[in-house]
Amino acid sequence: MQHPLSKVASENKRKNQGVNTISKHKSQRVAVFVDVQNMYYSARQIYQQKTNFAEILKRGVAGRSLVRAFAYVIRADIEEEKNFFDALGKIGYEVRAKDLQIFYGGAKKGDWDVGIAMDLIRMAPKIDTIVLVSGDGDFTDLVKYVKSMGCRVEVMSFRKTASKLLIDEADEFIALDDKSFLIPQRRRMRPEGTGVPSVPPQH
Repeated sequence: MQHPLSKVASENKRKNQGVNTISKHKSQRVAVFVDVQNMYYSARQIYQQKTNFAEILKRGVAGRSLVRAFAYVIRADIEEEKNFFDALGKIGYEVRAKDLQIFYGGAKKGDWDVGIAMDLIRMAPKIDTIVLVSGDGDFTDLVKYVKSMGCRVEVMSFRKTASKLLIDEADEFIALDDKSFLIPQRRRMRPEGTGVPSVPPQH
């Protein structure tokens, strides 16, 4: 049975052999778009750990020219979420926040799908490579569209929660299942959910 990491390498090699694939090189202008909610819940559900957003930015940029990096978060009136948002800013992200919507009956909604899509389309003419940090299959058509505009698209996500359609459409898929992308939970930690939405990702 093929090891999961070997499978990732094989997929990336296959993609890089494609006729229309734009190769990766140091002079590329890169923009990074992180679906924080999606990454937080994926790490928690699969590994019971936190996501290392600093390592994601470092590996996403990969020594190229970073133009902008966006982190999309949901404000949920959690006591220490401001510290989390500030920490993302210090890492190098531009934090984009919106309020968690609570509907009559207690239903909750908090996602950035439309906002992320609009930012990708606005930024596409100004950059060479888009790094989308999400496994949400709803972004598959968006990835196809910005590729048609001439952008290289790299997707970073946890394999188990990433859409196969999204993986296949990307020029490169970078699995976040390596321990360098994870931060172990501590016994004495901040209240669970600090700085992240209190609803699971919407697919």
